[in-house]
Amino acid sequence: MAAVDAFDRALVGGLLRPQPAEAADLAEFADALAGTPLASGVAEAAEKAVAGAASEDHCVALAAARTALLGSVHDALMDRVDEWTGRSHSEGRAPVHVGPQAVNVLAAARSWLSDLARAGWRGIDHELVSGAAPVVSALLPEPALRRLATLLDGFAAELAASCPGATLERIPARRWADLWARATLLTLPGAADVPSTGTATGRLLPLGVDLHEHATAARAQVHAVFEPADGTGPRLVRAGVSVPKPDTVVGAGVWQLMRPHMALLSAVSEGRSMDIADMPITDEGDLIWQDEHARLGEPADVFATARVALPTARASATAPLDRHPASIAVPVFLEGYTVQQDDDAVLFSVAGCPVAVDTDRIPAAGPLTADAVAASSACIGLLRWDVGTFGVQPLAVETTVRKRAVAIQAGAWAGGTTDKAGVKAEKGATDAVAVLRERAGRLLRK
Repeated sequence: MAAVDAFDRALVGGLLRPQPAEAADLAEFADALAGTPLASGVAEAAEKAVAGAASEDHCVALAAARTALLGSVHDALMDRVDEWTGRSHSEGRAPVHVGPQAVNVLAAARSWLSDLARAGWRGIDHELVSGAAPVVSALLPEPALRRLATLLDGFAAELAASCPGATLERIPARRWADLWARATLLTLPGAADVPSTGTATGRLLPLGVDLHEHATAARAQVHAVFEPADGTGPRLVRAGVSVPKPDTVVGAGVWQLMRPHMALLSAVSEGRSMDIADMPITDEGDLIWQDEHARLGEPADVFATARVALPTARASATAPLDRHPASIAVPVFLEGYTVQQDDDAVLFSVAGCPVAVDTDRIPAAGPLTADAVAASSACIGLLRWDVGTFGVQPLAVETTVRKRAVAIQAGAWAGGTTDKAGVKAEKGATDAVAVLRERAGRLLRK
């Protein structure tokens, strides 16, 4: 991480005219790769950057090296997670088939990202950042390139809001370097290809929903245990749905945009399993969700799943570009802990070990709250790594309400609800969504 930080410091000032301190940082970064297959390419790239002559290929080499270092950190942390949970994970990945690529558009994106690296975060201005707009417009029509298009669009918007860089008091060096390196590698043909490598038939037992919401997009990722019909061991899988949205649709309203695309959300709300047949699945455990391959199954309590099926479930391999500490999100089950609460901060003490609870990640689009977490006796969550420590993001908790044990899930309203608070939130969202759909229809008719 010290080597990664050294490169990130160099990127603040830029690779066009690095100062002596930045040149020393680049040398430290290159030294960390000595003895690896990337050594010679990174050494050359660092040398050229110190001389102010870094080409696009050199920028790609530096991005690849930074990604590889963070990948090694990811792997080391996952070894700890496997030891703590007693679970294993698959190794390896099927070869990627590289389909036809819009080479010219990818080259344009790589050129813009290289210009950013040369200017550095202190050197960004509106003219430089606006160069992303035509690139994003050219990428969006190609479905295979939308991952890169979305990343560049959001990255450019964040940089534009921070221009000029010379006046910034604080620069999010690691975050911007993360975005830059990932985008740079996605400009390489085939880097974004994630082919489905097989099909899955069996029973799906949901554990919880992780909701990500931004001003113009939202994504729900269901974590589940999959029990194959052929009798082989259970494995951890994910199924996700992403939708564009207007910034006026917030909270429970996002579920209305997602429900038509994934019946699995209803299973989560109703506490049921799903039977899937020939559902496409990747080596990384991501189901390419198609409703025609699934039907609602029998009732399935999430905490029964967490206690019985989760401990023996095998984790999947991690895609190369996802080998990053920030991408760690491992389903875990905790109980028998004590809780400490200081204002909004919640801390679990598990077997005498303190575990931070990330209540900021609890979505407003569900009944789960920080107070419910603080009053809980058992928790299903995602083990994450943030700012040098492990913490838990709650997905569901068991607590006592009026002397009755109840389960509260973050995604309980995903498929609809009769809960009073949920119905009220749904009604407000329904009105906003209906108005927006009517206006969109009117525009299309014109």
